[in-house]
Amino acid sequence: MILILKNGATDDQIDHVLQKVESMGFQTHLSRGTFRTIIGMIGDESLTTEQQLQSIPGVHQVVPVLPPYKLASREAHPESSVIDVSGVEIGGGNLAMIAGPCSVEDRDRMMRIGESVVKSGANLFRGGAYKPRTSPYAFQGLGEAGLKILREVGDAFGVPVVTEITDPRNVELVAEYSDMLQVGARNMQNFVLLTEVGKTKRPVLLKRGMAATIQDLLMSAEYVLSQGNPDVVLCERGIKSFDPSTRNLYDVAAVPAVQGLTHLPIIVDPSHATGRPDLIPPCALAGLAAGADGVHIEVHDCPEEAKSDGAQALLPEQYNEIVQKMAAMAELLGKTISPLPNSTTKHTPPTEALA
Repeated sequence: MILILKNGATDDQIDHVLQKVESMGFQTHLSRGTFRTIIGMIGDESLTTEQQLQSIPGVHQVVPVLPPYKLASREAHPESSVIDVSGVEIGGGNLAMIAGPCSVEDRDRMMRIGESVVKSGANLFRGGAYKPRTSPYAFQGLGEAGLKILREVGDAFGVPVVTEITDPRNVELVAEYSDMLQVGARNMQNFVLLTEVGKTKRPVLLKRGMAATIQDLLMSAEYVLSQGNPDVVLCERGIKSFDPSTRNLYDVAAVPAVQGLTHLPIIVDPSHATGRPDLIPPCALAGLAAGADGVHIEVHDCPEEAKSDGAQALLPEQYNEIVQKMAAMAELLGKTISPLPNSTTKHTPPTEALA
């Protein structure tokens, strides 16, 4: 870290800062300029905090040299990570095609949708068994019954499944049935949940909060990484805006911005970002063009009957059409839609799934 001292800092104050910092175990480098005096700190930054240094008399500003998200940063891990979700790779030129309904509904419908999206090219099937809803009276999901249906669909069509985890108390239960745990936008800064998810061996899909900065997103990823789980995939799903023409503001610029800061893969979710089926296809292509490592799209065979978010779901035939275009773009970009695992790859038993 670098300490910028206040204008007019006295020699006694400078000496005090040097002594204080060195007593913490740091080496120091003093640089006196015409208008500013700067002290460089060399050592283990975990020994102190910015707040502690800021409180030393004479210190004007503390400037971190490394970002606070140390494990997620490019500095700590220069090469881009490739995350394996039960045989489906995400990152490093391998694209995730995540598709399925917002909520897990009845078994027959889930089987129809699952078969359809897999035939179209999806390599992860999604559906929420637990749904965090703005209204307490809205459909909250089927719970464990929904998890069982989701697992049955995944096994039937040889596709890994991803579902949302909303409660730290349910982490082991959800991990038992799923191949990937999704932390939704509303829970991005639920630090207790992130800590518990970080203790599992399940890959994590971490969605950006509706009012979260990129640094906020990376700090949330840091919680998962700090618990020993290195398999985190980020998701840009839109942030709140003043413009009501779309559900959220699709921050496609966040994709290359994030990739410059972290080694973790990032995918886009144009379904939640726009809330409009007519905008999902072009925004999906825009996300890939910006460098995204995959696309998350909601699909339902009868949106008017959907338990939640039917208005933003594509029909199966619409999804099939956009996957063909995404496959063509992937080839143009030198990337590949990650193939489904072979038939010998099976869902890992829960005793092996949890740390």
